[in-house]
Amino acid sequence: MTAIACLRLLIDDEAFPAAHAQETADVYLRARWKAPRRYGAVAPLAFVLADNRAAQLDAVEMQALAAELEASLFPGRKSGQVCLMTFEGDESSVLKFASLTQAELQGLVAGKGYGGAAGRVQVITADAIRSVPSTHEEARQAAEAAAKAAPAPVPPPAVAKAPAAAAAPTSAEPRAPAPPSVAQARTPPPAAPAPPPPPSQTGWWGLYDLTANAFVGSVIGLRADLNAPAPEEDSKLLARDLACLNDAQPLFKAATFGDLYLPFGFWNLTTPASQEAYKRRLSRYPLDLQPRLGASVYGTPREASIGLVQQMRAFLKSGFAFLDLNVVDPTFPVHNLPLELIDSVTLSLTGEDERERLAAIAKFVERQNVYRGKAVLQSVAGVQTAQELEACRQGGIARVHGPAVTAFLEAPLIQAEGAPLVQARDAA
Repeated sequence: MTAIACLRLLIDDEAFPAAHAQETADVYLRARWKAPRRYGAVAPLAFVLADNRAAQLDAVEMQALAAELEASLFPGRKSGQVCLMTFEGDESSVLKFASLTQAELQGLVAGKGYGGAAGRVQVITADAIRSVPSTHEEARQAAEAAAKAAPAPVPPPAVAKAPAAAAAPTSAEPRAPAPPSVAQARTPPPAAPAPPPPPSQTGWWGLYDLTANAFVGSVIGLRADLNAPAPEEDSKLLARDLACLNDAQPLFKAATFGDLYLPFGFWNLTTPASQEAYKRRLSRYPLDLQPRLGASVYGTPREASIGLVQQMRAFLKSGFAFLDLNVVDPTFPVHNLPLELIDSVTLSLTGEDERERLAAIAKFVERQNVYRGKAVLQSVAGVQTAQELEACRQGGIARVHGPAVTAFLEAPLIQAEGAPLVQARDAA
């Protein structure tokens, strides 16, 4: 099982030097496309990628690659777009695709196909992923299907004129049945109901304050995390973060209540290209929302560099009022951090063994005096059971969220009233 694809770069700025784009892409792939995956340059602005652990390449990962390359090639510029084209097929077809001219690639982008073997072609930019026909025949079939699906124009009904001297039928003449009216003849059958749209890839957890006994905000999360562990590759994590930032933005107008926490990967916040990808999304955020926004930095190592955390704070402060470090080690040495550098530390519970999860909460609680001395809130994420929720409450944990607190919601909470789910079930 090996996925093999040709990655082609299209640069919409004709004055931009192709050699620089080639070098930048090569450096990026050398850092990101690590063994056992393989890559190689086979033509100008063309690379063959191979992954022996997958049946096909991950388009979302390729989109993160497009965003980072675009940020590297055009730092601080609104003009200039990197468009990646991936072609998946057999080895000879991949090499054929690698030899296409930029004009032939533009034809593929326009949905016209190319004169080669069929394959799976995707056009990927920092903002969108779409599939296009690979061959001229596929393009023709797609055009015919679109034409058939398009509604036919309906001409205006003709008005029949009766003959001036037409004689009225006599009682002996049989009366022909009246033809159906134009409207009746052309009334289309009722359309089949449209299938429901797929669920959003993101959702929200309600953030509950155990000291105030009230909800105080919402935390965005990935639906995929409900059933499978998160990926480890920084590029995939960046793509997830960008999806959360994108999905959160249209909900801000209706999200009139509480704090809103959005995710950022620790190591992606240290990479200039990833910072540029974050910055492009954050540039669209309303400035007046800043006092309610929190940045939750996950993947924080136990011995997090104070200098790196200070750089993250400086990078995020224009858009976020709160900085939260999300950790999996309950003994995270918060005492090493200076005052007022961070606002909270969130312990994410991992594993399925409730005894181990409760033990992690207990270790986190043991350091409560240190946290209070640093004026840093303690939060726990991923709370699943009534026992875990009660352990947090008894231990003096400030805030909690997870399946025991709310279901995975389609939108942020709009009010403080309510109680965690396990309390509601107990009351019932």
